[in-house]
Amino acid sequence: MESIALTSEGDLTRLIETEREKGVFLTVLGFGMGNFKDATMEKLADRGNGNYAYIDSAFEARKVLVKEAGATLVTVAKDVKLQLEFNPATVAGHRLIGYENRVLAHADFTNDKTDAGEIGAGTAVTAIYEIVPAGVAVPTDGKVDDLKYQPKPGPAEQMSTELLTVKIRYKDPTGTTSKLLARAVDRDAARELQATSTDFRWAVAIAGFGMLLREAPHRGNLSWQQVSALAVGARGQDVDGYRIQAIKLIDAASKLAPKTP
Repeated sequence: MESIALTSEGDLTRLIETEREKGVFLTVLGFGMGNFKDATMEKLADRGNGNYAYIDSAFEARKVLVKEAGATLVTVAKDVKLQLEFNPATVAGHRLIGYENRVLAHADFTNDKTDAGEIGAGTAVTAIYEIVPAGVAVPTDGKVDDLKYQPKPGPAEQMSTELLTVKIRYKDPTGTTSKLLARAVDRDAARELQATSTDFRWAVAIAGFGMLLREAPHRGNLSWQQVSALAVGARGQDVDGYRIQAIKLIDAASKLAPKTP
């Protein structure tokens, strides 16, 4: 009996892209235990305008297939792109934390032919930027993103109270032309970390966790104790127990981390 299954990743990717153009979205779920390498799974789901998840326990299965079924299986927007423009009168430099495999060229933001990420029903996406305030020296190691405003603020920027402008482009699930949403953020909206929402502080804690795990060069003096305390303080009601699971991971990782003198 001759097999008709695709055996190469290239052939599979081309098939997925062909079906994507017909409106068929692909969600990929991996099942197993241990250290599962999901780079290929993520790539195939991206090509298929879908989502991916790795299920290694009953707890994770309930999370993906019950609590987040809509976000996993129902795409409400495709080719979603996010672009931030910082006002140089208030921000001297900025850096996106994470999302290295999602960064697009500036010109791709308005190019509807450029493939981007998809958003599932009920999904919330968080992007965290580190900024250097105007008047403070910007690191010169080449790792701070280029500014989108003119390098030297003109009269309009100087007079403006805007800190930045957030732009989002997206397509309807069956659409081919993107739509634009834009909103300016006033500099007076800035506040101390402890005055921010529980969800924001939780996102910062998880971002810090990732930076410590990767020994990111920009982590500065961030410590495991700080990340743990921030996460515990931002646990909130945690009805489903997801955050306590993450806090346990942070504590376990901190015990394995090299001790600083």
